[in-house]
Amino acid sequence: MSEDTAVHIVDDDASVLRALERLLRAAGYDSRTYSSATEFLQAERPEGPSCLVLDVDMPEMTGLDLQAELNAKGKDLPIIFITGYGDIPTSVRAMKAGAVDFLPKPFTDEQLLEAVETALRRDATNRNERQKRRALEERLERLTKREQQVMALVVTGRLNKQIATELGIKEKTVKIHRGRVMDKLEVGSLAELVRLATRAGLVPG
Repeated sequence: MSEDTAVHIVDDDASVLRALERLLRAAGYDSRTYSSATEFLQAERPEGPSCLVLDVDMPEMTGLDLQAELNAKGKDLPIIFITGYGDIPTSVRAMKAGAVDFLPKPFTDEQLLEAVETALRRDATNRNERQKRRALEERLERLTKREQQVMALVVTGRLNKQIATELGIKEKTVKIHRGRVMDKLEVGSLAELVRLATRAGLVPG
């Protein structure tokens, strides 16, 4: 497990915090505890892979409230809910909002550790996807406005001659722009260009 990987635990019951912290540290995780949702929001958190073990029933801000706030801020931190008062509507609401798991107390050590491992795998996948999107956006930003126009028409299947007519430029100029697009985006074929454009949302998937 990476030293930057952290499991955050939020629960207003100090005894639960201590027990979960011991369990997770014994399993090799860097566990960090918070006695309230507000404390968690105010704390500085590491940039590495992480997940959140979150009590549903807390005063002031509940676990579901915290989940909603994180979602509103675009923070897709995987959440495992724990509760002593679980009910179906609450669990359904939590899962629909993106929770990894919903564990009613008492749960076994194995259940929690399995849920944490699942949550961390999800976070790693999310981070990888975000990294790919950023890299793709950076490549697209290399293109000039005219190159973007040419690319948009190329990936729809237009021929160079058709693109030239539509943009009011020479066919030779289209070929030059098309070559620059391929070079800047680091693709070697039209098929690769179409796949890249599809991932970027420039053409229907």
